[in-house]
Formats: sequence, C-alpha cells, structure tokens
Amino acid sequence: MIQIQDVILSDDILEANFCCDLPKCMGACCVEGDSGASLTESEYEEIKGILPLIWDELSPAAQELIQKQGIAYVDTDGELVTSIIKGKECVFTCFEETGICKCVIDKAFREGRISVQKPVSCHLYPIRESTVNGLPALNYDRWSICSPAIRAANRNGVKLFQFLEEPLVRRFGKEWYDELCQVAAMWNKMKISDR
Repeated sequence: MIQIQDVILSDDILEANFCCDLPKCMGACCVEGDSGASLTESEYEEIKGILPLIWDELSPAAQELIQKQGIAYVDTDGELVTSIIKGKECVFTCFEETGICKCVIDKAFREGRISVQKPVSCHLYPIRESTVNGLPALNYDRWSICSPAIRAANRNGVKLFQFLEEPLVRRFGKEWYDELCQVAAMWNKMKISDR
C-alpha cells in the first residue's frame, strides 16, 4: 500500500496496465454487476436536478423504473446506488447503434448541455474507493469483462492511473495527481533496479 497525502492506494494502481477498449467490451461495466453505481448525497441531488434535461434520452424501461422507485436505492451493503433495470443496466445507460453502452449523463455533460458529471464512482472505474481508518482507499477492481482494456493497455503501455487521470484529478485535485505521477516514476525506477 502507498499513501499520497491522505489517500491510500494499492500498489497495482501504479503497476497495472489499463485502457478501455469500448468496441470490444461494449461498455459492459454499465450493465453487469450486483448493484448500481455508488452515489454521494450531493450527486444524488444534482442528478435529480438535471433529470428533466435528460429524461427523453432515457429508455422507456428506465423512465418506468425511476417513476416507481426513483433514480437510486440503498443496496445490500447499505450504499446509495443508481437504480438498475431488472438487475442489469443502470437507468442512465443508452445504447449506440453499434450496441456500445454509454452514460446519458456523461453524454449530455460532454455535449455541454448540463453541468453535472456522471457519478465519480463510475468515472473512476475500475478503481473502487472505500475508507480505511477514516481515509479514502483506492483499489483496482479486476474483472473479466475488462480483459480487452488490459490487452489494449499492454499494447500501448498505458498505466491505470494514467488512463484515469481525468477522474482522479476530478476527485482529488491536480496537485494530488501530480504527486501520484512523481511517486509512480520513483516506483517504476525501484522496480527496474530490483530486477
């Protein structure tokens, strides 16, 4: 484990290669899993606020479920998570003609139509955040559906923390991310010298 400022990270966040390959995985992380994406209370309120702006882009099944139970529920771990349709896709998913699953919130944000971003737990994936001794703790969630991302990153040498620069800066700030890059460079030198 490594600590950067007040954040604890597992070693594999510095070591693992990762680069999403959407044409191969088809955005399966938005569809597969036991529950929806973790939400903070503020994210929940922000998404409720922009719901009318993205409503027409949601599937009829998503609209029906949101009308019945809302945009989120508390899962078996006691976490507030986005509602999911029949135990599968998040209510905020949309499918392109190619079949690739994407996020309606992210799409609207990137098009400049809303100022709210998708939940940070989605943005950080496959890094999962928990709490250890009161500090944020980051772990790499290895999952077979992401094997195309590992193959793609092995070809181009992209590290997990490099691929996730945008969400890591969003969550912890640019200064923290710059320190992470410095630690990663030193970590890599140590690994090379140990060979």
